[in-house]
Amino acid sequence: MRNFILSVIGIILVVLAVFASKAIVEANSRERPKPKKVVKTVFVDTVQNGKVPITISANGNLVAQRRLELFSEVQGVLQKGTHLFKPGQTYRRGQTLLSINSAEYYASVQSQKSELYNQVAAIMPDLKLDYPDVFPKWQAYLSNFDINKSVKPLPEITSETERYFITGRNILTTYYNVKTAEQRLGKYRITAPFDGILTEALVTEGTLVRSGQKLGEFIDTGAYELEVAISKNYADLLKVGKEVALTTIDGESSFKGSVSRINGNVDQGSQTITAFIQVKDEGLREGVYLEAVLDAKQEENAIKVNRSLLQPNDQLFVVRDSILDLIDVKPVYFSEKDVVVKGVQNGEVIVTKSVPGAYTGMLVKIYTENKS
Repeated sequence: MRNFILSVIGIILVVLAVFASKAIVEANSRERPKPKKVVKTVFVDTVQNGKVPITISANGNLVAQRRLELFSEVQGVLQKGTHLFKPGQTYRRGQTLLSINSAEYYASVQSQKSELYNQVAAIMPDLKLDYPDVFPKWQAYLSNFDINKSVKPLPEITSETERYFITGRNILTTYYNVKTAEQRLGKYRITAPFDGILTEALVTEGTLVRSGQKLGEFIDTGAYELEVAISKNYADLLKVGKEVALTTIDGESSFKGSVSRINGNVDQGSQTITAFIQVKDEGLREGVYLEAVLDAKQEENAIKVNRSLLQPNDQLFVVRDSILDLIDVKPVYFSEKDVVVKGVQNGEVIVTKSVPGAYTGMLVKIYTENKS
């Protein structure tokens, strides 16, 4: 009897536990709210194919078109000049950039000139007796000989006998030794070959300059060049003399240049061709970073869109009856921000701004500007 009562109590407790758990579950269960259907607003544009100008952008730093690296070919002490040999100093064409003390070598050159004079003077009696027909021209040469000026060319030798006589007296050798010495004497003074500015000075007044030592750099401020790399696909479109628009990196200043040279080799790594753009402007300086825009060609029956709109597999989103759809396009040129595509029919409504989470069949609403 006791076991029977315990069994009945157990069954009752199980039944109560089942009902209690069911009640708890029903109390905690909430009806999930139905998601609201969101219709995204998109920006669109109606396609009208036409001519799209393709421009090639490139950038780089300006360098002087004419640059002179100054090296010494002689040795001596740098002398004080009319201008300080310092960076930023301007020079006119023909002005002395720097001069090296040449007093000792100058005396040596004068000595060689004197020796030449003496050798010519020594043959005059023999010329007068043995070669009276050539005596006058050598006499005139000796009379006009000025040791303080550059040695003039020797009289023209008109016969073999005269040549043998002059050569036998070692006059030709002495003459060319003097001319060599005069050429070397001129290297003690370096002049500006063009109007420009000194950008680097590695020596100062009183410095002992050695042969082969670099002294500085001198550039022409009248013309600069911009070296840019252009894709080989547009090599045939570049022409020497073609006008190029140039702008600074901040876009505040613009300049006009022209293609001055085009390299004939294609870089094997980047498959680009180097072009040089010449630009002249008083406001420019070497090292200025500029961006060049070259008008390459015009693509017919094409449109230009933002690169972010081009989907994988070369597709664009269009809107048809408030539904998004994808169409295939053919990209023909990529720039930094845009892409030129073909294959879009006139009148097609394309999406002009990216839509997060966009997919084919998505319901959208076209943005319309409220006009008050």
